[in-house]
Amino acid sequence: MKKRTRAVSLSLALAIAASAVIPWTFASTSDSDSGSISDSGSNRTASWKAAQGDMLSVSQSGQSLQTFALGPGLVNLSPADQFATYQWGLKNDGEFQLVEIKAKFQAADNIYSGGKGGFGLPGLGPGDFESTVTDAVTGVDINIRPAWDLYDQSENKRSVVVAIIDTGVDYNHQEFSGAMWTNPGEIPGDGIDNDGNGYVDDVHGWNFYSGNSQIFVGEEDSHGTHAAGTIAAVRGSYGIAGITDNNYVKIMSLKALGGSDGTGSPDSVIQAIRYAEANGATICNLSMGTSAYNEALAQTMQNSKMLFIVACGNGGIAGKGYDTDIYPVYPASFPFDNVISVANLLFDGSLSRDSNYGTASVDIAAPGTYIVSTLPGNNYGFMSGTSMAAPMVTGVAAMLYSYRPEISLSDVKNILLNSSRKMDQLSGKMVSGGMLDAYAALSYQ
Repeated sequence: MKKRTRAVSLSLALAIAASAVIPWTFASTSDSDSGSISDSGSNRTASWKAAQGDMLSVSQSGQSLQTFALGPGLVNLSPADQFATYQWGLKNDGEFQLVEIKAKFQAADNIYSGGKGGFGLPGLGPGDFESTVTDAVTGVDINIRPAWDLYDQSENKRSVVVAIIDTGVDYNHQEFSGAMWTNPGEIPGDGIDNDGNGYVDDVHGWNFYSGNSQIFVGEEDSHGTHAAGTIAAVRGSYGIAGITDNNYVKIMSLKALGGSDGTGSPDSVIQAIRYAEANGATICNLSMGTSAYNEALAQTMQNSKMLFIVACGNGGIAGKGYDTDIYPVYPASFPFDNVISVANLLFDGSLSRDSNYGTASVDIAAPGTYIVSTLPGNNYGFMSGTSMAAPMVTGVAAMLYSYRPEISLSDVKNILLNSSRKMDQLSGKMVSGGMLDAYAALSYQ
């Protein structure tokens, strides 16, 4: 999530400030243990080969920038998923080391805020970059594998619909073949409002940004597609493993943001919320925010029966997180019982430098830095920010709500916060003082 100055817009974070290497698209080789990622926009290429120690080499225009350890080797969550090795946020080990490559600048007003351009400005060479090393700490993960074991053994699961109000979702991605919510009352492509709900051909959701049924329009929908993969990518088949079992958890795509900067109006978000609830969604992911308070949006969310998981924001223009108890970010700062505000946790157990925080206004932290997930066109790539942390919580919330059909949505929030893994680095920074723990949530009594 990225703060913007226009009061009329709700905006999302497509990258972290000043140190983004996001998104890169995976291009796998015939050997599943090796491959490359590239970004044609900045002429950068990275390649890896697990047999050579899991080293990642990064180059720009053919000139080497950095080589660093990439991940935990061949022991991963879901061996059938090619890129699961790199889903550090889902792992239960501490073998990950990250080198952040940052461009050097002469003046503060030249700080680059990231985006598709990558980790620098055009024309900068290797000498214009500096790096910092962050080592993973064992146990700083969402503890998903034992949670999967519990969930898979249960014979009494509830079906759950999760609304992703964001940019659109590439519903044709191979990971979503069984994950999309499908409107049972609509006949695809016949141009008729079959179920009489006011929306023609709303098969998998609706585009409130443009006012039509086209929920995926192209690359501008990378952000929503990435969130959807974290929540519901099929496990054990393709590139990554989503948190939920998409046999029971379905994704409703509601495109309320769009354009090159990923913005939209509060009215579009309000309409999307009303649609989601009217069509059976119970949990809603909102990886977006603004500093401008909107009473209509506040009332809509407060009066909704859904549970909202919201990104708490990625700091200011200098890329440093701030206290949202003092400087609120909406909708994350709405003080409602049905809102969970999520911060971005690094894999060493500390908050990301650019993550907002707040003793009263932020609830929980989850992995949000260098998260690999789905991108349009059957691609995969890294993104970072509280926008990536929120879907982690959304996925576990949906998993918990499905696993325990006797509990309410308010119970889901209480369990997630109470079962969070308490960490000294998070004490005094948020309500729970802890990070998301999937297994602790599912086994909480």
